[in-house]
Amino acid sequence: MFMITAAGILWGLLTLFFRYFTGLGMDAMQAVCVRNGAAALLMVLYLAVRRPEKLRLKRLRHLGYFIGTGMISLAFFNVCYFICIDLAGVSVAALLLYTSPAFVMVLSAILFGESVSARRAAALGLTILGCACVTGAFGGGAAVGWKAAAIGLCSGLGYALYTIFGKFALRDYTSETITAYTVLFAAIGTLPFSCPMEMASMINTPAAVMLCIASGLFCTVAPYLLYTKGLEGVESGQAAILATVEPVVAALVGILVFREPVTVGKLLGIILILAAIVLMSAKERAGQKAVRTS
Repeated sequence: MFMITAAGILWGLLTLFFRYFTGLGMDAMQAVCVRNGAAALLMVLYLAVRRPEKLRLKRLRHLGYFIGTGMISLAFFNVCYFICIDLAGVSVAALLLYTSPAFVMVLSAILFGESVSARRAAALGLTILGCACVTGAFGGGAAVGWKAAAIGLCSGLGYALYTIFGKFALRDYTSETITAYTVLFAAIGTLPFSCPMEMASMINTPAAVMLCIASGLFCTVAPYLLYTKGLEGVESGQAAILATVEPVVAALVGILVFREPVTVGKLLGIILILAAIVLMSAKERAGQKAVRTS
């Protein structure tokens, strides 16, 4: 549980790096490609030198796991997310992205036989409502077209699929192997949408290079290692809800670092998301206590 929450916190810190990437002239898709590319370089080099056996595939068909986590999940949801931003704005796109726990819950019930309890359904409702408040989706009042809604929901589905593919991959590989191949395929998947030559020309100073490395290490490698490892001991639906601490951290970074205005909606959203996380963690603690006393 701690690993999943820690991963969400690190993902939430991406706001810091995206501000600096924007300062270099990058758009959001280029920033995504750069951090995944940096993460892939770091992970592959580290494993090649220290743990080369971690890069060996047991079966060639297992590449499907990593095409799933990297391209079908990370690359796909990022493309859909940024298209939705263009069509409907950041708030709506962020809200639709965070429908991912609902997709995880449904898919996990079908594929892994995980139960959908009243407690879990309540936590899901609190999560979606909290994300709506944090992102300001209730404040715009503008209608969302069917195309934007469909693409936004696809981003939520793509986001959810990392958890699903990750669960399958964990049957044969460790979190290090899964993370290395995931970020590699994610970088490959987003490269065609990122104007590679233009993007490379922006990384022309030592500070820009360090920014890329730091974002790859702290907001990509570390959280994906933590999240994937955490999936070993947490049900998929629970993991997806715990990871929604990400928008809470992003909102707090905006308020504390970038002096964004504090609104009632943001505060209410933070409270609702944290309540959902407490609800799920309480269930986890109860389960652990039952195991110890049995």
